Amino acid sequence: MFAIACVVLSLGCPQEPAPAPAPAPVAAPAPVAAAASKSFAVLGETVVTMVGAPIVNGAVLVRDGKIERVGTAVELALPADFPVVRAKVVTPGLIDAHATVGLSGLLNVPHDQDQLEKSAPMQPELRALDAFNPRDDLVAWLRGFGITTVHTGHGPGALISGQTMVVKTHGRTVEADVVVPLAMVAVTLGDGGRGRDGKAPGTRAKSIAMLREHLQKGRDYVAKRQKEPTTAIDLGLEVTAKVLAGEVPLLVTAHRAHDLLAAVRVAKEFGIRIVLDGAAEAYLVLPEIVAAQTWVLPHPAMARTGGELQNGTMELAKLLLDAKVPFALQSGYEGYVPKTRVVLWEAGVAVGHGLPADAALRALTIDAARLLGVDKRLGTLEVGKDADLALFDGDPFEFTTHCVGAVIDGVHYGGAPR
Repeated sequence: MFAIACVVLSLGCPQEPAPAPAPAPVAAPAPVAAAASKSFAVLGETVVTMVGAPIVNGAVLVRDGKIERVGTAVELALPADFPVVRAKVVTPGLIDAHATVGLSGLLNVPHDQDQLEKSAPMQPELRALDAFNPRDDLVAWLRGFGITTVHTGHGPGALISGQTMVVKTHGRTVEADVVVPLAMVAVTLGDGGRGRDGKAPGTRAKSIAMLREHLQKGRDYVAKRQKEPTTAIDLGLEVTAKVLAGEVPLLVTAHRAHDLLAAVRVAKEFGIRIVLDGAAEAYLVLPEIVAAQTWVLPHPAMARTGGELQNGTMELAKLLLDAKVPFALQSGYEGYVPKTRVVLWEAGVAVGHGLPADAALRALTIDAARLLGVDKRLGTLEVGKDADLALFDGDPFEFTTHCVGAVIDGVHYGGAPR
C-alpha cells in the first residue's frame, strides 16, 4: 500500500535509542472552525479507507461531525467554492491502543503524575475519568501526529492500579471528549506489580494469590447483592463485577513468559477477558496465547530492553502477525520525560523490522478500534462514522513525512479549510 521508506531501512536504527526529547510547553491550539461551516471536504491524492483499496484522488465529505460520503473527487462533484482541506495521504484518525497520556503529564512533577496511586496494591475503583487532563500539552502534541483517539488511564506499577478509558484528543473537557469512560482495568504482574518496602505482594505467587482472592470476593459480592439488594455498595467490587460479567477486560501488563501464562491461567479459571500488554516474551508462548484467544498489545518497538524487557524484540508485532494473534499498537508508558511515546513512530520502526505497512496501519486504526469496542464509530473512513482523519504530506511511515493536520468529529486542526 505504501512504500516502506522508514528511516530504519535507509540509515539503520540503534538497539538502544535515546529517549525522545520532551516537547516544549506550548498552549494547545484552539480548534479551527471549518470555514464557518459544518460541511467541508478532505481531498487526498491517496485516501486510505481501510475498507478496500486506497482511492486515488479521493475525497471525504464531512458534515456535522460525521462522514457523509467517500469516493473520488470526481464522484463527489463538489461546487467550485466548497471548502476543502488537501493532503497527499489521508487515513482514518490514528488510535493509540494504550497510553497514560493525560494522567502522566508533560512537566514530570508530582502534581501532574496521576497514573499510579501507591497507597494500596489493588484499587480498581480509581477512575481514569477523574484524573485525565485534556488540556495537558501532551494531548495536543499527540494530536499533531494524527492521533485522534487514545486508550489511556492508570499505568503499570501496582497489582490493580485502576481503570482506563477511551478519549478523543480534542483537548476540551473530559465529558466532551470521552468515548468509553470505563474501557479496561489495569493489572501488573511480575516485577512491576510487586510491592515496595516490604509491602505485599512481594513475590509472583503472592501477586496471583491476591488477584485470585480479589476476583473470588467479586463473585461473592455479586451473589450477595443478588440475594440482598440493599447490601452496601463497594466501588472496587462493583468494577470487578463488570470484569467477571465479561463487560470489561483486564489489561494485564506482563513481560516474562511465565507471567503471561499466569495471566492466561487466571483468565481461564474465572472465565474473564484479558488483554496482554507489553508481552516482551510472548513469542516464547505463542501457541498458548493463540489457544487463549486473547489480544496482545506488543511493547513499543523502541522500548528500552532492560529488566523484564531484556528479551524484547523490535520484531514482536511481526511475530504476532505471523502467528495470527490479534494485536494493536501502543505508545505505552515510560518512566522518563515526556512519559509517552508517539505510536506513529513506533509503528514506523515496526515496519522497518518486518511488519507490513498495511498491517501496521490496520493496527493503528480498525484493529485498535475493534480491540476497544469502538469500531462502529472509528477506525475506517465509512459513511456514518465519526469524521476522524489524519492528513499527511507523504507516506505516514516515512521518517521525513509530516502530519499536516487532523480532523476530529468534523473539527479540523491545522488551518481552516479553503
